[in-house]
Amino acid sequence: MRPLPILFVTLLAAGTLSLAYQQAQPLRVKAGKHTYEWVKGWGALPGGKTLGNTHGCIVVDKQDHVYLCKDNEEGVIVFDPSGKVVRTFGKELANGLHGLALVETDGKQWMLAAHIGRHQVLGLSLTGDILWTLDYPKESGLYTDAGQYAPTSVAPLPDGGFFVADGYGQSWIHRYDKDRKYVKSIGGPGSELGLLQTPHGIWVETRGDAPVLLVADRENQRLQVFDLDGKPQREIKDLEHDLLRRPCHIHPGGELYVVADLAGRVTLLDRSLALVGQLFDQPDAAKRARNDILPPDWRDGEFISPHCANFDSKGNLYVTDWVSTGRITKLARVE
Repeated sequence: MRPLPILFVTLLAAGTLSLAYQQAQPLRVKAGKHTYEWVKGWGALPGGKTLGNTHGCIVVDKQDHVYLCKDNEEGVIVFDPSGKVVRTFGKELANGLHGLALVETDGKQWMLAAHIGRHQVLGLSLTGDILWTLDYPKESGLYTDAGQYAPTSVAPLPDGGFFVADGYGQSWIHRYDKDRKYVKSIGGPGSELGLLQTPHGIWVETRGDAPVLLVADRENQRLQVFDLDGKPQREIKDLEHDLLRRPCHIHPGGELYVVADLAGRVTLLDRSLALVGQLFDQPDAAKRARNDILPPDWRDGEFISPHCANFDSKGNLYVTDWVSTGRITKLARVE
């Protein structure tokens, strides 16, 4: 029997897509010099069980175990590189665990977590023990109560401090020192450079001449770059060429950054934050950024509402879609 034709997607340097049917088994996309393969069925749970609403983030530890937070009673589910579930934890973290960041102290990894339901930032062990909690920054004078504060992302600093993005609250970013003491706030609501509208995901980049804070300024359809004192340096935005629709998170991997774009695709940028390529775009605009698209309407090779994406040590990508039944996808880097 002749093999069925499988769609192979090639991303050209100009950013346009060339579609061709080839006699090949995998579904692949080429972005710049990199090729990624959609791994069918990775992370599927036994017995047809669903993950539950995947409104959270992904981190990958030193063993390439993948941690995915979600909204049901299993607040975090952990997969090995093959997609097998290693463990789950976090009943007390259900209904709002949203942002995760790995931290290493004295050779031991742990996590910073942002919880929109508890209105807190937490320190967590890799097995789910709560190490400490941090309430809303009343010292800032920007809030009258905890209900106004809904942190979506946490980014560790080299000195042991961290930034917190109040993405679903007041659109401020708050800095804390290594003792979890409030330092300052930057941003605030608006669309001008330095202001924010849903700063959904943040990351501190330390590999350049000076560390900078990268912000996925989602509803302004851009990334922003700040110095660590909070001074805005530049924005990455190109509406004319559809560069970023609703960027949710940005994470580094080698010479690349990956941006999960809620409006149906994953974007790769280089170290200068220039476009490398866009992966597995959702062709049906009516399906983009939708939580209610159910598995019968999913298609391999098409994202729906990418909420977070991250790399493992081999350059593979893991992407979670914000959908009510839960979805995680592995994109294996093949070159």
